[in-house]
Amino acid sequence: MVRIVGPGRAGRSLAGALGEIGWEVLGLLGRDDRLVDAASGTDLLVIATPDAAVAEVAASVTPVEGCVVAHMAGSLGLDVLAPHARRAALHPLVSLPNAELGSARLRAGAWFAVAGDPLVTAIVTDLGGRSFTVRDEHRAAYHAAAAIASNHLVALMGQVERVAEVAGVPREVFDDLARRSLESVSALGPAAALTGPAARGDEATLDRHRAALDASELPAYEAMVDQARRLAAESAPAGVDRCGS
Repeated sequence: MVRIVGPGRAGRSLAGALGEIGWEVLGLLGRDDRLVDAASGTDLLVIATPDAAVAEVAASVTPVEGCVVAHMAGSLGLDVLAPHARRAALHPLVSLPNAELGSARLRAGAWFAVAGDPLVTAIVTDLGGRSFTVRDEHRAAYHAAAAIASNHLVALMGQVERVAEVAGVPREVFDDLARRSLESVSALGPAAALTGPAARGDEATLDRHRAALDASELPAYEAMVDQARRLAAESAPAGVDRCGS
């Protein structure tokens, strides 16, 4: 049995996913509910609130022997779950835009960052997912990587949309290019997947880009040119043709 504190996208996605695989979900509690007895009568209490509220919520719940208290915060360690004896972290490495999509994604072989009590690893197995452990001292760095991989990527596609609009081209035509680039990263790794003018040192093309871009787009563009150059310089594989888009 599981009870979840936090009726937002993460909490409702997890509730839906666990309910679909046969877990008894006792309900979702919100900010106006009484939390002191939330750990009573359940095997697992999941705190799915915003990160800043996790410690306060955990402290407001009376510890119950045998109940595992877990949070879904990627950047937090287990110390925020004091005073509970059995603590765990369960962070799904997937985007949860709404409860319906989130529930399906949590049951589609997702990766989860786990820590603490082994019950959360069993939950990942029940969901058909894969897990890896992140120690408390590394969770902020792990979560930063997750934000870059998801949130920053979405923000970059927002820039694609703005720049493409200037050329009269819909953003959708670039989606396959972005998707194939990620597939290349999965197959080859970032260094071998890198193509384009920054990677091959084509300064004339980079200058044409700069001239075509609105001034507001230049800081993000220059930052990513620098990152492409860094990746190319760090890897510098012999004999690799980096020509491409």
